[in-house]
Amino acid sequence: MRNNRQIHSARRTAPARGTRAAAVVAALGTFALLPLVTQPAAAATAPRSAPSAGRYTAAPDRTAPAVTVFSAPRGADSADPDDFVRQRSIWDDLAMCESSGNWHINTGNGFYGGLQFWQPTWDLFGGRAYAPRADLAEPQQQIDVAEAVLRAQGWDAWPVCSRKVGRKGFEHIVHTVHPGESLASIAEDYDVAGGWEKLYEINKDQIGSDPDVLEAGAVLTVN
Repeated sequence: MRNNRQIHSARRTAPARGTRAAAVVAALGTFALLPLVTQPAAAATAPRSAPSAGRYTAAPDRTAPAVTVFSAPRGADSADPDDFVRQRSIWDDLAMCESSGNWHINTGNGFYGGLQFWQPTWDLFGGRAYAPRADLAEPQQQIDVAEAVLRAQGWDAWPVCSRKVGRKGFEHIVHTVHPGESLASIAEDYDVAGGWEKLYEINKDQIGSDPDVLEAGAVLTVN
């Protein structure tokens, strides 16, 4: 990610969920975050009750670590990337632009892996929980860290290639579904206006007609 906007220093302690946005803004200092853009129109159907425990959750038979901004990725010590079935997504398009799709590239220029992580960025966003450098981590692990960077810096962390794949600023932020996650928990984590129903509406074509079935590995758009 050859980008002057990348962060040089910030607190590593993960903020509580309710205060995460404020903590990220404070940590970024002069690196202004761009506002979220207009979301799709509200669902025309009558509102549903909130999902009950055990419903609307990702299938548990596939495993992958998740990541929290400025902290070690969740499950990094126990997840086996070889058991995780990764779905093709916008991240593959971005990697094709950044590194010709070579997730383990190391040319010695200070940027590593498929998404060309600058080493301080990899360290700051918890990448060392997976590997010392991005090129030594599995593709999904690199994506987990990239999604944390995305939440803090937007697509401008990849200023050239993000434009080439049709992304900019904080539009169309994405999240990889991990086992045990639900539409409700993801919507809460990302402060989705309209809650899990809005999240389902935005991703209905991908999720399908049954919101009870949320497949691990799916990459959802959260705004």
